[in-house]
This record gives sequence, C-alpha cells and structure tokens, in this order.
Amino acid sequence: MRGKERLVLYFDGASRGNPGPSSYGVWSPAGLTDSKRLGSATNNVAEWRGFLAALDVALASGARDVEIRADSQLVLRQFSGEYRMKAPPLAAFLEEARRKARGIERLRLVHVPREENREADALANRALDAARARR
Repeated sequence: MRGKERLVLYFDGASRGNPGPSSYGVWSPAGLTDSKRLGSATNNVAEWRGFLAALDVALASGARDVEIRADSQLVLRQFSGEYRMKAPPLAAFLEEARRKARGIERLRLVHVPREENREADALANRALDAARARR
C-alpha cells in the first residue's frame, strides 16, 4: 500500500459497564485489523483508544490518503474541534491523536451510523469475549 492508495479504516470502542471491561477494534476493507482488550475503562476511553489505534494502523500502512470512519460523534468532533474537550483525563488522547495525524498527508474523518461500523464493533467485542473465555 505504501502511499499509493486511499485507505479507509473503521474503529469502535466497547465497554461493558461504564467503567468496565473495555476494548477497541479497527477494521479496513483492505484487510487491515487491530483489536485489544484494555482492562477496565469508560466507553469514552475505549473509543479514544480505538481512534489512536486506527491512526497507528494508517501510519504503519504508509498510506498518504486516509479516511477514518466511526460511529463515535464525541471522538470525531472533539478531534476536529467542533466539541470542546471537557474531560481533562481525555485531553492526553486528543494531543496524541493530533500528533499522529500530522504524519498523514490527507486525513478525513467521517461519522457513520452504528450499522455501518459492524466489523470494528465485532472486533472490539471479540477481544472482550476472548479475555472472558481465558478466565
């Protein structure tokens, strides 16, 4: 892929309880995926960690034209500056995301309905289910 194609990524965060066991999932139609159980966290933390993971996948792919899609209006609008960052613990995620985004030549963020984010949601939930099955 190294800089040639447009890369589309989807991300989602999951938290069973708020806070509770949490995870994220990143999925791309290009076959790139990432998911991880995070331990106990809020849904907002899980969503932000999913966004950061999507940026990491984009950077690792070398793509210069990246579109990141998610159903999390909060994360997308906080990142774009449309929503003010009201939770100081999340400010570090915003700062890290902006730093990573500078490494991507063209970055677009798109809010999608939950139904269009099923693959990323499924990856996040599988990460939680796998951790439960190991117990």
